Amino acid sequence: MNSISSVVVVGAGAVGASMAAMLSDSGHADVYVCASGERQERYRREGFVVNGTRYFFPLAEKNTSRKADLVILAVKNYSLDEAIAEMKPFVGNDTIILSLLNGITAVPRLRDEFGADKVPFAMILGIDAHRHANEVQFSSKGQIFFGFEKERIAAGESKLRMLGDFLDACKVPYRIPEDIVKEIWFKFMMNVAINQWSALLRASYSLFHRSKHARTLLEQTMAEVVNLSKKMGTGLSDEDIAKMLSILDSLPSFGRTSMLQDVEAGRRTEVEAFAGTMVRLSKEAGISCPYNEMLYEAICALEESYDS
Repeated sequence: MNSISSVVVVGAGAVGASMAAMLSDSGHADVYVCASGERQERYRREGFVVNGTRYFFPLAEKNTSRKADLVILAVKNYSLDEAIAEMKPFVGNDTIILSLLNGITAVPRLRDEFGADKVPFAMILGIDAHRHANEVQFSSKGQIFFGFEKERIAAGESKLRMLGDFLDACKVPYRIPEDIVKEIWFKFMMNVAINQWSALLRASYSLFHRSKHARTLLEQTMAEVVNLSKKMGTGLSDEDIAKMLSILDSLPSFGRTSMLQDVEAGRRTEVEAFAGTMVRLSKEAGISCPYNEMLYEAICALEESYDS
């Protein structure tokens, strides 16, 4: 494979549908959406409305012999196993799998299933996509970060170049950082802190801009992530806490995290991927994370309150 000409999007929520629309509009690849059961019928019937334009993306057929050059995964972490089962028919020897899932556990799981050479580390930052039913709105494309860890960079260089050339052609912003593992952990630290506290406090960014108490909660929670990162050698330092707070201060005060939106809509959250992962890995590393232990129990209880 010398170039990317076929893409399968797995997870057609806000980010997935936005990516499918961007890539389809570029005309540089055949773009398919992967779905089964009720979702498949609904997608055929209703399509997707992205920024006011209705799209009927072709559905990826499981009995096809054609493998995808690129699979973009944009599901929630709790749907990863289901997504893996759905995408298996479209993954061939040369397929690149780009996971845009939050957290730090999806890439290892995908590598166990499909092989490390197919799955670079990746994430997306800055996209402001929101979904209501089958309608998606976004004003910022954000930026995709991707790359292999240092010991795999040489072996994966051709894949990274091919992916970069494709995103360039499609006018999708991207960056290949020098240390992708540290970048992934930095976003994980942001998610663990701001996503979870915003959901629990039912607060937009405004509260964290002006409340010293809310900022203290963020700082203490992020310190637990930095402590774990130091134990695991993933690159975070104490200075990254101030860096994250600076980024937070640049965000619009009315902005709401994805986990807050999930709680407001009565949807399942990604607490397992955030606090749940922190609790598990900290225990394995022999360190404590009391803020994340509390966040885990509190957000799980919040989810249980939906039906009451």
